[in-house]
Amino acid sequence: MDGTEVRKLTQVEDRHWWYRERRHLLARALQGLDPGTALDVGAAGGGNTRVLCEAGWRACALEYGPEGAGVCRERGLPVLRADATRLPVAPGSLDLVVAYDVLEHLVDDAAAAEGIFRALRPGGTFLVAVPCDPALFSDHDVAVGHVRRYTRPELLDLLTGAGFGIEEVKSWMVLLRPVVKLRRRSSQGSDLQESTPVVNAALWAVVAAERYLPLGRLPGVSLLVRARRPAG
Repeated sequence: MDGTEVRKLTQVEDRHWWYRERRHLLARALQGLDPGTALDVGAAGGGNTRVLCEAGWRACALEYGPEGAGVCRERGLPVLRADATRLPVAPGSLDLVVAYDVLEHLVDDAAAAEGIFRALRPGGTFLVAVPCDPALFSDHDVAVGHVRRYTRPELLDLLTGAGFGIEEVKSWMVLLRPVVKLRRRSSQGSDLQESTPVVNAALWAVVAAERYLPLGRLPGVSLLVRARRPAG
């Protein structure tokens, strides 16, 4: 993602319905995990890093570009500038890695998955979110630097090929998928923009409703995975 899009993201993420619900999903995914050392890969401005810190994790943001790293520093967050395919951490040093909407930006996503596997201690957790369904690929994806959108088998093959065991995989934004599909047919450029307060609240209410509905196996706009490095 280029610097302009990163700056735009950091300006809207605290209020934007999509980022608000994604932070909730991360907080929920952390439940039941004992806080330890965590790395937020592709952190942009550190919105998810703050969720980790608030949940008691010793968390650091990792960001490739100067814009996102600068915002993290402005927010008082620990940050490393590095390539997600070459993590500057010792093998087996992390309890948790979060990569929410990161792998789709990488040409060599396999190198990133393998590096994350090595960085995690045995039994460590990898939380992943990616955009799914190649049929939804549009000018939005190009504008924000996506190399691909994943199918469910492609994502699981990527993770298991790196050595991970899969604990959970589910779709997200199932209810809004028809709207996204329609919009992406005519989209020009990034969808990263603020809505009016009424529209923002209405869209958040729709995605928040998925917390209570059994939709995880239906086609959505994103995939969420909990994977683990085997304890052995």
